[in-house]
Amino acid sequence: MTVGTLKKKFSKEEIAKLSEEILSLKKEKNAVILAHYYQELAIQDVGDIVGDSLGLSQAARDIDDADFIVFAGVHFMAETAKILNPTKTVLIPNVNAGCPMANQCSPDIIQAAREKHGKDVPVVVYVNTTAETKAAADVTCTSSNAPQVVRNLGVKKVLFGPDRNLGLYVQKQLPDVEVIPVPEDGHCIVHKRFSVEAIDAIKEQYPEAVLIAHPECNEDVQNIAEYVGSTSGMRRYGKETDAKVIIVATEKGLVDRLNRDNPEKKFILAKDTAICRNMKKNTIEYLRDSLLYEQHKIEIPKEIHDKAEKAILRMFELT
Repeated sequence: MTVGTLKKKFSKEEIAKLSEEILSLKKEKNAVILAHYYQELAIQDVGDIVGDSLGLSQAARDIDDADFIVFAGVHFMAETAKILNPTKTVLIPNVNAGCPMANQCSPDIIQAAREKHGKDVPVVVYVNTTAETKAAADVTCTSSNAPQVVRNLGVKKVLFGPDRNLGLYVQKQLPDVEVIPVPEDGHCIVHKRFSVEAIDAIKEQYPEAVLIAHPECNEDVQNIAEYVGSTSGMRRYGKETDAKVIIVATEKGLVDRLNRDNPEKKFILAKDTAICRNMKKNTIEYLRDSLLYEQHKIEIPKEIHDKAEKAILRMFELT
């Protein structure tokens, strides 16, 4: 049980002590920690598996021998883990770690779109949605596989939500498919902060810099990027590119990871305010306490679970 407001900033000594406690508790509780790239490095460091939404979904599905899955991410990610591995106890360090974009596409919005565009038009939703929204959709996708999912549906029109920019990214790759945004203006508040003007200002200081961007970025930012892709794709590109200075248009957690993993290169956050406050609601202390007290369990009603699972498994079938 969490009492009061826990600290958000920790000294190196405190991090080391909390990390030791977490490693001990993992062993004691037979737990696996999944951590997203947008988490603080201290949390990534104690994670058993660190990755993007697709990689972590696949990992959650395949975990057999653990009693607990602790998902250091936002709420929809922990829900996805529970949907894919319902017999495990799934914990989230901070139950208030939500996602504003996930709340922009409700089942009612999907139903209204079906009525407007035809009930035979498939609904593809980003995994960045609630379990209820996944249950109302036909198939899910991630930023890693969205074009592949839509292509393999083999249709001429899809309803796609909630991220409009990811939909535009899919549309650009699949010009013969009409990608209809649901809702019209769904977006990630962090990735909307990146601008061509801010990136140009960085390039004035570092003319040799290349830009890599997440497909949740605005279209004009995507258009000037040397590479557009998921966080795992961006991490791979950052490692393999010959460029020595790379501007990164995604959340700060990935930039911190890239700089540490590639000390011979310089990775620059494309906007210094690009920090997901919800991701950062998980602290290493909250992570410790989620294991210690076995708190913040994810529960999903069976009817919602079964329908959402069908949409997620359809994604795996198509990819």
